[in-house]
Amino acid sequence: MLDVKNLHAAIVAGGPKIIKGLDLRVNPGEVHAIMGPNGSGKSTLANVLAGRIDYQVTDGDIVLDGESLIDVPVSDRALRGMFLAFQYPAEVPGVRPWQFLKAAKDALADYRGEKKLSVRAFSKLFDQSAERVKIDPDLIKRSLNEGFSGGEKKRHEMLQLMVLEPRLAILDETDSGLDVDALRVVAEGVNQMRSPDRAFIIVTHYQRILNHITPDFVHVLVDGRIVRSGGPELAREVERNGYRTFTNSPVGV
Repeated sequence: MLDVKNLHAAIVAGGPKIIKGLDLRVNPGEVHAIMGPNGSGKSTLANVLAGRIDYQVTDGDIVLDGESLIDVPVSDRALRGMFLAFQYPAEVPGVRPWQFLKAAKDALADYRGEKKLSVRAFSKLFDQSAERVKIDPDLIKRSLNEGFSGGEKKRHEMLQLMVLEPRLAILDETDSGLDVDALRVVAEGVNQMRSPDRAFIIVTHYQRILNHITPDFVHVLVDGRIVRSGGPELAREVERNGYRTFTNSPVGV
């Protein structure tokens, strides 16, 4: 599905290099957790994969389903099945969640040559998904994310995930600022969406969300490179010992 090859990336307009030779392969059905200290490049990696224009790929490649994404804009990456849950979701005044997701769902149908859902069919899907993530019905009558708490914004992103059904979902520190109940709802949303055809990349500082979502692979990112990869036990090692033991590790060990 996704093959990241010797990726180097920097902030645009001559900014510092943040990703410094990163390799990652993600297959359908897999859940990968990316862990690392502040400033290690985790959120940069998530945004570069999604195609955010604030960053520039200076070397290497990002390949999805055998095709390079380097020159593919954000909108086309989304149409190809990529989804990014933001660390800090933006507020969009004047656009309600139902309108936003109906337009996105219609765009996906157009791209795939499929019939669009009727208003009634989409409303049923939307309501069912909202109930699954336990989001307050009054909130989704407001403009998108306007006046939402941090946890409510993350619940709404799980609603988006369920409605849009992406093939590759990248969650950038989606556990940030969540209380225990909201964290459990987010984790349940991810677990319900796991399937042999869908992959997840979960970017996080902490092991706590991985108590609820068992990853297939854990990667520790330090100074723009993956310095250690392993199974779920690696996240527990990070929780016990912190990141000090990884700062001098050879790449890929």
